[in-house]
Amino acid sequence: MPRYDAQSAECLIFTFKEGLLSPVAHDLKLRVGAFSIDLDQAPGKPLSVKARFEASSVKVACAVRGGQEMEGSLSAKDRDEIDRSISQEVLESARHPEIRFESRSVTPEVGGYRVEGTLTLHGVSRPLSFRVRTAQGRHSIEIPLEQTDFGIKPYRALMGTLRIKSGVVVRAWVPAAPAAE
Repeated sequence: MPRYDAQSAECLIFTFKEGLLSPVAHDLKLRVGAFSIDLDQAPGKPLSVKARFEASSVKVACAVRGGQEMEGSLSAKDRDEIDRSISQEVLESARHPEIRFESRSVTPEVGGYRVEGTLTLHGVSRPLSFRVRTAQGRHSIEIPLEQTDFGIKPYRALMGTLRIKSGVVVRAWVPAAPAAE
């Protein structure tokens, strides 16, 4: 069973700002630093996917403005404060340390797969369906999620004049060739 982690694959989360003060704020690119994705390809069995992500490992990678990464635009203090807020206030990682996905079905399609399963995030389990695209030696996904669907209150500051939209985008990839077990 191939297993992928942050050394062999990548999982990113993109957040988007809104509110009266949003013109002076940044969108964010977050990186999940600790996870495992297991692909079970046992002969005679359907392909299945199980993934586990450590909520406390979600950290700021960089700010984004107009779709462009703004490396170095956040101070170390700002990054630490954002990381603390994500862990303690948004994901509540002490109460909900793990994010899990388990597939019910993985169906081959032209150019990739259709995956159906259950995502458990913030203590709430919901069905999730997404397309996996296979190209350039990678299996990649892009999944829009609504934080409020999982009981998460999106970040708000300054009496709501600066806030993060409920909708986030998760992008991840694993190598198309099997990883070392």
